[in-house]
Amino acid sequence: MKEQIGQLMQQAQRMQEDMKRAQEEIAKLEVTGSAGGGLVSVVMTGAHEVRRVQIDRQAFADDPEMAEDLVAAAVNDAVNKVAQASKDKLGGVTAGMNLPAGFKMPF
Repeated sequence: MKEQIGQLMQQAQRMQEDMKRAQEEIAKLEVTGSAGGGLVSVVMTGAHEVRRVQIDRQAFADDPEMAEDLVAAAVNDAVNKVAQASKDKLGGVTAGMNLPAGFKMPF
């Protein structure tokens, strides 16, 4: 029994180290969200920091509201890409552990 608990503790410690490493990698990640067929693009880090916004200004000279809507859509696209990358990266950390169905780690 003590041996099983010891193994479980070691496994949990390895998982914690792997998760920390994965979270650091995700924070350094950069994704590009876009909208309007590329008329607007947003570069965002895995820590949800927007690095760059590019807007085709000529396309929106007569309709700045459309540009605003597309910026919001591009940011949302980037957020969704960060979420998917996080899910992919952190999903591998818990692989091999027999966690109960529906169990969610605190990320």
